[in-house]
Amino acid sequence: MFQTFLTGLREGLEAALVVSILLTFLVRGDHRDRIPALWAGVGVAIAVSFGFGAVLHFTSANMSFEAQEAFGGILSIVAVGFVTWMVFWMKRASRTIKGDLTHKMEAALKLGASGVFLAALLAVGREGLETALFLYPTLQAQGSGIGPALGAVLGIATAVGIGFLLYRGAVNLNLATFFKITGAGLIVIAAGVLAYGVHDLQEAAILPGLNTLAWDINGWDITSWYGTLLKGIFNVGPQMTVLEVITYVAYLVPTMVLFLRPLPASDTGSTSSAPGEHTATAAPTLTPPTTVPAGGHS
Repeated sequence: MFQTFLTGLREGLEAALVVSILLTFLVRGDHRDRIPALWAGVGVAIAVSFGFGAVLHFTSANMSFEAQEAFGGILSIVAVGFVTWMVFWMKRASRTIKGDLTHKMEAALKLGASGVFLAALLAVGREGLETALFLYPTLQAQGSGIGPALGAVLGIATAVGIGFLLYRGAVNLNLATFFKITGAGLIVIAAGVLAYGVHDLQEAAILPGLNTLAWDINGWDITSWYGTLLKGIFNVGPQMTVLEVITYVAYLVPTMVLFLRPLPASDTGSTSSAPGEHTATAAPTLTPPTTVPAGGHS
């Protein structure tokens, strides 16, 4: 449940932050007539993301066992690749995201309502598709039960609440610190998802070593507090193959070291090129508009 909660929180907050910045820009720039187009783009992006998740689920459900394992293993590897790229991209972009989105919205306004719709659709849709892609193998790895799905829902709901408070100026959040902490957590989760994907490919007889176990802790109660903790956070179970463990460590250690390493000076020092864009010396915050249109926060 913790894995899916953190994934939902992280990805959901990125989407909520994007919407908050775009909405603030429209309100402060007196483009309130474009707000319905913004919400339409957000709504379509959410629908497409849910549809993508449903396609993944039902596609897998209609496959044979070997095909299911191969499908799950390949998706796990693809999802880890996307998430790894995302956490490193956000590490660099978290301090300038407001200025970047402002420039894009300025360009979108020149195209009218359709431009605003498309900007919101692409910005939120990217986060939604990434979330669906990463949650699928994570939910598979966590097993059956309502807990993992509930964790994802709670994470997304919490992100929406934080995004609303950011927009209203009720809270201040250091985005660079937040994304650094949650990014490190996602890397740990991604290592487990990658190892789970390797196991799936071993089950499908695509990779060797299914019966070569690194450990087999007979009698270990996975429902105990320590079993739940290890499985829920680190995705470590009572049985893991040697190849799973090697993959887990080979991904986790170098990726975490690179992620926690400070950015080069060329990436941390810059001058804002547009009003409202934050430099790398301060994490961006949202300034609420002085007037809020009716229904603007729904």
